[in-house]
Amino acid sequence: MISRRAFLIGVTVLATPLAAWAQQRSVVPRLGVLAQDVQPGLLETLRDELERLGYVEGKGIVTEVRNADGRSDRLPALVGDLLRLRVDVIVAVNTPSAKAAQNATKAVPIVIMRVADPVKAGLVRSLAHPGANVTGVSFLPDVLGAKSIEALSQVVPSLSRVAAFYKGDNPGALLVVTETERRSAELGVRFERFPVRDPSDFPDAFTAAARAGAQAVFVMDDGAMTHMRGPFLKLSSQRSLPVASIYKDFAEAGGLFAYGPDLDHVYRRAAYYVVRVLKGAKPSELPVEQADRLHFVVNLKSAKALGLTIPPALLLRANQVIE
Repeated sequence: MISRRAFLIGVTVLATPLAAWAQQRSVVPRLGVLAQDVQPGLLETLRDELERLGYVEGKGIVTEVRNADGRSDRLPALVGDLLRLRVDVIVAVNTPSAKAAQNATKAVPIVIMRVADPVKAGLVRSLAHPGANVTGVSFLPDVLGAKSIEALSQVVPSLSRVAAFYKGDNPGALLVVTETERRSAELGVRFERFPVRDPSDFPDAFTAAARAGAQAVFVMDDGAMTHMRGPFLKLSSQRSLPVASIYKDFAEAGGLFAYGPDLDHVYRRAAYYVVRVLKGAKPSELPVEQADRLHFVVNLKSAKALGLTIPPALLLRANQVIE
C-alpha cells in the first residue's frame, strides 16, 4: 500500500514537467502570419530577422502561418483559426489579409505589410498616429505604378494604351490601379481596366484587351495575382504584350519590368514591428512606416523575345538585370 506522502511525491514528480511545459508555453510568444499567398523565401526572411532580433523560431517565438492560396474568401476562416490559437501578434500580408484581421479582432496587435494606403483602406487613422491595433509598413501607390508606365513609354514605341489587370476583390489593388491610371493620363497613356478573379478569367480579359488596342500590360501583383503569374505570363507572351508590375516576382518569371518596394527589406521591417509590439509598444502609438527601399528590375531576356530595346539610361537605373 502506497503511503499518502509517497503518493504526493509521485504526483509532484509527474506534474512538474507538465507545469514547466505550460509555463514555457505561456511565456513563448506566438506569431500568426496571415497571407493571400505565402512566399517561402520571404517568410524565411521574416524568421531570419526575428532571430537576429533575439526571437529564435521554436525557442523564443512560435510562428503559425495561414495561407489562403490566392483566395481572399478563405481569409476570415484562417484569421479565426489564428485567434483560436491565441496568437500574440498577427502579421497581415496585403490589404485583404489586413482587413480580414482587423474585422476579426480589435485586441490582438496587427502588423501590416504590402498594403498600398492603410489610411484610405480604413486600417489606420493616420500614418503618424494609427490609433487602434494596426501598424506596420506600407507604400504610396501613386508613385510606383507611374514609374512602371514611364519605363514602358521609353521602350514601347508610341505607347498610348495599357491594359491594367488586378484582383477585383482587393481594394488595395484597385487603389494602385486608380492612382496609376491618373498619373498615366498625364503621360498621354490611357488605361483599360480588367478586374479578374482567377485564371479562368484570363483568356477573355486578354481577348478584350487586344480588342481595346492594348500595347502593354500593367499588373497589380498582390498575393493572389502573384499566385497566378504562371498562366498570366503565358497568355501575355502568346499575345506579345510586355508586362510591367510592382513586385519583382513577375519580372523574374518573364515580365518585362518591375518597380516597387524591396520586399526583403519590407519583411525585415515587419519583424522589427513585431518585436516592438512583443516588448510592450502599443500599435496605436507606432507610426506606420513608408517603404523607402525600391527595386527596379529589368528582364532583358523578355525584352529580346518581344523585339524591344531597353535604353542604356534605363538599364543604369536598374537594381537587377535578368539576362
